[in-house]
Amino acid sequence: MEKLRVGVIGLGVGRKHIDAYQAHPSAEVVKISDISNDRLQEVVREYPETEGVSDPNEILDDNRIDVVSIASYDNYHCEQILQGLNNEKNVYVEKPMCLFDHEARSIRTLLSLKPELQLSSNLVLRTCPRFIRLKEAIASGEMGDIYSIQANYLWGRKHKLTDGWRKDMKFYSIIHGAAVHMIDLVVWITDMLPLEVKAYGNQISTRNSGMRYNDYASILLKYETGLIAEVSVHGGCVHPHFHDVRVYGTESTFINGIERGIWIDSENHNIRSIKENYPAKAERGNTIRSFVDSIVDKSLQPIVRADDIFNAMSICFAAERAVHKNANVRIEYI
Repeated sequence: MEKLRVGVIGLGVGRKHIDAYQAHPSAEVVKISDISNDRLQEVVREYPETEGVSDPNEILDDNRIDVVSIASYDNYHCEQILQGLNNEKNVYVEKPMCLFDHEARSIRTLLSLKPELQLSSNLVLRTCPRFIRLKEAIASGEMGDIYSIQANYLWGRKHKLTDGWRKDMKFYSIIHGAAVHMIDLVVWITDMLPLEVKAYGNQISTRNSGMRYNDYASILLKYETGLIAEVSVHGGCVHPHFHDVRVYGTESTFINGIERGIWIDSENHNIRSIKENYPAKAERGNTIRSFVDSIVDKSLQPIVRADDIFNAMSICFAAERAVHKNANVRIEYI
């Protein structure tokens, strides 16, 4: 079987995409594109087997390319996804998939007409062994009934908000761009969808910087079971990049803390160290590996399915509305 021919758009985090595809025996990156010509030429020198093009349309419209990997700025994602799907390409996209719910609906509609194509995204916390073990513990009933989850994304990358492209966008959402990771994690580990959301946001950390959008959000998710999940995202915090996750069940507690990860058993309050690895960055390429596997073998599902992306984005859209309405918002799944 011939290898899948891949084009990568955006060469910031897109470099990681290239490495993941090149490591797969069934894929080869043949074209790359970036808005910066200097960066494009630098990456072409690093990957001389690829062709560098300044116009991403030369990837999206190339009928020899089977897969397009989109790592461009957030506001380009929707248009490039639609163009790729219309041109019969499987699409892998950086989060967020898009910025507005009407865009997500357009993507969903087109994808429904292209059942042979795969759409996936980099919701990479699903690949972390520590969180995989947590999901297993919840599913098996080992933790009892889960009644509270606290999932705090300590981004710790203020400069990306004050100095980068995000502050210059017509619309940027810290919820869509960062909290989406924690929202997807909560949905994935519980295998449940929340019904309702309440959310607040502020822009204290980056005020007077030229950044015009919230850099912090606090989100409450309500479930039919009574479970309450608290998700927060700290875009401008003074803190190492970290995923602070605490899950409280009637039989045990899981804490992924900055010092160490622990289990606490309710019977004797015994504290055990979590053995599984975190953050396991080397595993993150598995989202792309499984995406390629699912294209080669139609019986396989990628780690991040299209439905997973739409569910996470539906919650994000509702949370963003809740911030602006200062009211509880019922989540409408796309």
